[in-house]
Amino acid sequence: MLRHLRVTNFAILSDVAIELTEGFNALTGETGAGKSLIVEAVNLLRGGRASADIPRAGAKEAVVEAVFELTDTLVMSTSALLEEAGLPVEDGGILLVRRVIQKGGRSRTYINGALTTAKRLSELGALLVDLSGQHQHQGLVHQVNHRRILDAFAARDMRPAMRTSWDALTAIDGAIEELGGDEGDRADRLDYVDFQLRELDEAKLVAGEDVELEADSKRLKSIDRLHAAAMQAEQLVYSGDSAALDTLGAAARELERVCEVDDALAEPLRQIEEARAVAEEAATSLRDYADRLDGDPQRLADVEERLSLVSRLKRKHGGSLEQVIGKRDELTRERDDLERRDERIAELEKARNAAEQTALDVAIELTGARKRAAKRLSKSVNAALAELGMSSATLSVVIEPQQLGPEGCDRVEFCLASNKGEDAKPLTRVASGGELSRIMLALKLALRSADDVATYVFDEVDSGIGGVAAQVVGKQIRAVADDRQVLCVTHLPQIAAYADSHFHVAKSEVAGRTETEVVRLTKKQRREEMARMLGGATVSASARKHADEMLRAASSA
Repeated sequence: MLRHLRVTNFAILSDVAIELTEGFNALTGETGAGKSLIVEAVNLLRGGRASADIPRAGAKEAVVEAVFELTDTLVMSTSALLEEAGLPVEDGGILLVRRVIQKGGRSRTYINGALTTAKRLSELGALLVDLSGQHQHQGLVHQVNHRRILDAFAARDMRPAMRTSWDALTAIDGAIEELGGDEGDRADRLDYVDFQLRELDEAKLVAGEDVELEADSKRLKSIDRLHAAAMQAEQLVYSGDSAALDTLGAAARELERVCEVDDALAEPLRQIEEARAVAEEAATSLRDYADRLDGDPQRLADVEERLSLVSRLKRKHGGSLEQVIGKRDELTRERDDLERRDERIAELEKARNAAEQTALDVAIELTGARKRAAKRLSKSVNAALAELGMSSATLSVVIEPQQLGPEGCDRVEFCLASNKGEDAKPLTRVASGGELSRIMLALKLALRSADDVATYVFDEVDSGIGGVAAQVVGKQIRAVADDRQVLCVTHLPQIAAYADSHFHVAKSEVAGRTETEVVRLTKKQRREEMARMLGGATVSASARKHADEMLRAASSA
């Protein structure tokens, strides 16, 4: 849920912070106080487009920040998106979102402190907040989402089976396409594969030989340096003037003469004798090494040629020698498939027919489930619409056949007949914002247990209604808030009465500038705000009494 919201330098909102609660949060205040700006700020948090005139006059940028507290289900779904995007995942089920909007409309987006894109935020925001308003008809309205909404209502468990069967079918189609083409193309490809195999067979590659070749090349190019170093070392140790072996021998003789005087010198003498033996052995090894060095130019040329071949094959077939060696097995399998292309295609066509039939069977079953669910959904929504003062309106779910795909073979669209005797029209063409808001509310009542979005935002849901209808809308929003956090902007006390938390938005003039303040109302303050909404600028005793009655009735409903 949206736990904390802060808006800075956002039009008339210089610095507003709101701590939202679970359940139903109502936002009230005079027209123009800034309520819709708060909704617009929330829309930015779900990836909405930033307007060029958002930053407050005199400020370089506006900032919207939020803390979301995630359910276990949302932790899983959001973590998958964050990890896929390479974004950090906070511990404790917390998500931090920040939008910075500069003058001109350019913006920067941060998720858990890391810079990202507004598009990525919109993917994440769709899981966090569902916003319904007179000017923001996201989610439930667009036809592309109607099939998903219907499936969430009735057939959620069948969608993975449909996707699996479709993926199996498309995998076979891909294999057939790889073997496709005319006979000339197949022959050309077979010749090319044979050429590559001959090249690899003639190379007789051995795992690890590239490392050995590099070492041989380096050694052969340094023969003279290696020989000179070995001989110089041998002379310093053994055969040269003032060789180390002679010095060690002299030291040993000196100690031998006095060991009988003090046997403590016996151990140093033993160590020197060992050093003489080791030095003599090292000198022998150095002479043998120098004798074995082969400066044959032809050997170097052979190594360089082999190394060049290995390097070329590595560039051609893969980044390592092991990948090149593995390429031979891959080419062998491809040649076998090409040589038995007709037989292989026949096998694949048979498998495709079976896979297509499986996909069709799942799609037909899914269509049946959708049609049954469509009746239940329409009945539930139309009952809610009647309670919301739209008894003449009828929502229908139209399911039309379309080409088989990963979502089945159905095109789904929600349509509305606003009045009896009228033809149903696609929901996207419903003109009245007030009607659309109530339709969306009715849909959400039916679907509130079918999606994982934690926060619903209603703006202007009370447009064009009043009296008993308004009271019903309040009850319906209260019902939605039993399962979800709700933030509702309203002008009607009948709706605000059902809120768990009531926030008042007011603007005033401070030092010649307009400032907006958002305050969570106490019980007494709430009574006064409800009385104001009922009676206007002058709050009467009867308005306060009416407010008390309305609050008591809502709390006991």
